[in-house]
Amino acid sequence: MVRKRRRLELRKTLFLLPNLITLSSIFCGFDSIRVSATATTENDFYRAALLIVFAMFFDTLDGRVARMTKTQSAFGLQIDSLADVVSFGVAPSILVYQWTLHRFDTVGLVVAFLFTALGAVRLARFNVLSMGESGKPTKPSKYIVGLPIPGAAGILVSIVVANHAAGGMIGNAEYAAAILGVTLLLSLLMVSTIRFRSFKDVKLNARTMAFVAFAIGSSAFISAQLKPAFVLVWLLGVYVMLGICESLWQLPGRLRGGVQADARSSAASLPPRDSVPPGTPPL
Repeated sequence: MVRKRRRLELRKTLFLLPNLITLSSIFCGFDSIRVSATATTENDFYRAALLIVFAMFFDTLDGRVARMTKTQSAFGLQIDSLADVVSFGVAPSILVYQWTLHRFDTVGLVVAFLFTALGAVRLARFNVLSMGESGKPTKPSKYIVGLPIPGAAGILVSIVVANHAAGGMIGNAEYAAAILGVTLLLSLLMVSTIRFRSFKDVKLNARTMAFVAFAIGSSAFISAQLKPAFVLVWLLGVYVMLGICESLWQLPGRLRGGVQADARSSAASLPPRDSVPPGTPPL
C-alpha cells in the first residue's frame, strides 16, 4: 500500500516538472518586460534580449522533459501557449518598442501591439490545429502553418543582440524604419498560411547535407565579415526565406490540385446519364 502511494506521488511530481520549467520561461519573459520598461542604455536592452533567450531555452526544455517523462497533457499545452504569449509576444514587443519603435509614436505603438496580437492569434490557431477530433494532440507534422512565435521573437531578439555587438549602430534613427518593417512583416508571417519546416523528421540525405554545408559555410562568412552575433540573424532569416520560397514553389501544384478538386466536385453533383429524360438538351 505504501509502495503504491509512493508511485502515485512520484507520478504527480513528474507532472509538475515540465510545468515548473514553463513557469521559469514565463518569469524570464516577465523580467525582460521589467528591464525593457526601465531601459536607458544599450546594455539594458541587451539584458532584456538575453532574458528572452533564456525563456527560449526553458521553452525548448519543457517539451523535451514532458516527452521524456511521458507527462504530456492538455493542461501543459495550454500553459505553454500562455507562456509563449508572455515571453515571445509581449516581451519582444515591449523590447523593440522601447528600443526603437517609439520614434514613430502611434504607428510604432500599433506595430508593436500587432506583434503581440497576431502572435496570440497564431498560438490559438496552432492549438486548434494540433488537437484532433477526439480532443487529443495529433501527431506533429514536418510543416508548421505560419511562422512560429519563438522564431519571430528570435529574429527581433537577435537583431538587438547584434546591435549590442556592433556598438549600437543598428539602433540609430536611420535604421528605425527597417526595424519597423521587419516587425510588421514578422507579425503578418505568423498568421499567414505559409508553411515552415518543423525539422521533426529530418532525414540524412544529399539535400540535407548540402543545406547543412551551406548554413555552416555562410555562417562562417558572416562571422568573419561582420560579427559572430550577426550569425543568428542570418540563420533565422534563411529559415524564413526557406519557408517563403518553398511555399511559392509549391503554389502551382496547390492551385492545380484545387482546380481538379472543384472539377471532381462538380462532376459528382451532376445526375447520372441514365437518369436524364430523353430529349433533354445537353448542359
